[in-house]
Amino acid sequence: MVEIKSDASLDAMRVAGRVVADALAAARAAAAPGIRLTELDEVARTVLHEAGATSPFLGYRPSFAPTPFPAVICASVNDAIVHGIPNGYRLRDGDLVSIDCGAIVDGWAGDAALSFTVGTERPEDRRLMETTRRALEAGIAAAVVGARIGDVAHAIGSIGRAAGYGIPEDFGGHGIGRAMHEDPAVPNDGRPGRGLVLRHGLVIAIEPMFLAGGSNHYAADADGWTLRTLDGSRAAHFEHTVAVTDEGPRILTLP
Repeated sequence: MVEIKSDASLDAMRVAGRVVADALAAARAAAAPGIRLTELDEVARTVLHEAGATSPFLGYRPSFAPTPFPAVICASVNDAIVHGIPNGYRLRDGDLVSIDCGAIVDGWAGDAALSFTVGTERPEDRRLMETTRRALEAGIAAAVVGARIGDVAHAIGSIGRAAGYGIPEDFGGHGIGRAMHEDPAVPNDGRPGRGLVLRHGLVIAIEPMFLAGGSNHYAADADGWTLRTLDGSRAAHFEHTVAVTDEGPRILTLP
């Protein structure tokens, strides 16, 4: 069921979105060679706690997961695409890191992600991240009243395909509101003019994920959560929570 939010609800979701943005910024600022992924999770936990927010990630257990998720961020490094569990891995110079974070404030959720390089940036990683970020911007621009979900998916996918990147099958964006994952699904590739018509008050998380090796395929780690590229190539992931409004797309997870 697709829920349309009131303008007051959008304002409430913006509060949660700011907390997500603050947590992501704090985790990114703390990321440096030698820092453990668990330390980044602690940084994000502190931001959520100080804001009076809770985490929709912590304890989350979808049908595919063997165990509840144990952290407030997903920390995916290099060939990890999404859902990386923060562990004792120490960041190294040149690592490509994707951090995904959510927050719930007064019953409303926000969800966003970003990718960045720790220390020395490789040109091919810069291109991958810039392209993925550009695809997010294109998806957001397509999220207007009267458009369809397929228009958002096509805007994202056409940029990834043109760059020669892989787009992982079966993973993409989603509706969001009182729950972190709601209808509708928002694919990262698709045909324009298809799917749900976008209306004022619809809120979706738009999140392109591109794989540098060009393959669409991935496999799960033994932890049942972390998804990795099959060819060992690097991945990037960017996400914003976006409200469709009569005035145009409203990004709820900006700083």
